[in-house]
Amino acid sequence: MTQAALTLALAGFSFLLTVIWGPPLLRILRNFKLGELIRLEGPERHFSKLGTPTMGGVMIVLPVALITILLNAASLLGPTEVLGLSVLLPLGVLILFSLIGVADDWQSLRGHRRGEGMRARTKFFLQLIVAFGASYGLYHFLDAPHLYMPGFNIDFTVGLWYFPIAMVLIVGFSNAVNLTDGLDGLAGLISATAFAAYGGIAVLQGQVYLAHFCFTLVGALFGFLWFNVHPAELFMGDTGSLGLGATLAVVALMTGQWAVLPIIAIIPVSVTLSVMIQVGYFKLTKRLYGEGRRVFKMTPLHHHFELSGWSETQVVQRFWLISLMAAMIGVALSVA
Repeated sequence: MTQAALTLALAGFSFLLTVIWGPPLLRILRNFKLGELIRLEGPERHFSKLGTPTMGGVMIVLPVALITILLNAASLLGPTEVLGLSVLLPLGVLILFSLIGVADDWQSLRGHRRGEGMRARTKFFLQLIVAFGASYGLYHFLDAPHLYMPGFNIDFTVGLWYFPIAMVLIVGFSNAVNLTDGLDGLAGLISATAFAAYGGIAVLQGQVYLAHFCFTLVGALFGFLWFNVHPAELFMGDTGSLGLGATLAVVALMTGQWAVLPIIAIIPVSVTLSVMIQVGYFKLTKRLYGEGRRVFKMTPLHHHFELSGWSETQVVQRFWLISLMAAMIGVALSVA
């Protein structure tokens, strides 16, 4: 089987596995009454989603972990490697960040901080620990501290500065995708597009094992979207979004093409910037004028467009179209 055929086969198998085990997972989540809590300050149209099962990120993580581990085990017994041990690093990041998300979702749904989730500083500290471990693995074991400047024939290393850069990217994009997860299908579509883009970059750079991992994730995300498209039967929650964002950053670091990550992931970046601008402007105007003022009608950014008259499906589809165009531009720059 050619590498391209194997890549597509892994995506297809991951999709089928996710779709097949989706209904049993939904029954389990409903049985434990792990339903979404809707913010009172959010758009009113979202109140109808109250009680929709969340923590659906498990639907994505388990098939990807199963396929990756089984194929690596098979490669140790067979004549050739199918995925390569290097992909165990992004898989480990996916699992560990998802476990942080599980704890956060559980605290929000059933814990003593119901409706609020894990304390922000606790979650941030745990994210930093995992991000440091991932950065150490990338630097010392995978020899990944390279940066390719898009559009230029430049390849350079950044030395020990790689650690803070990698940690900021991993933690930053973990929270960026988490902020993007606010509408039916949005975070799933954006993540699938970004992983497909980096899977393509990995193929072009000869990193076939990483490409297989990326497209295994794409297949699982498409399987999740089977249940998450509007009107959603299931939300990924922090269980999915925290792990997806961190893993995307790790994949970008493994390819060396992390300079184009803000382009390929333009929607999570824009959503995060909207929150930062809103909070910063509110605090500044409150200090200057005695009352806080806002730039956007509501943040994250997708809620601003909802309150501007766009339907939920319009926001998701238009954001996805922007993401798709940005991903193509990012891939083109990476091979320029």
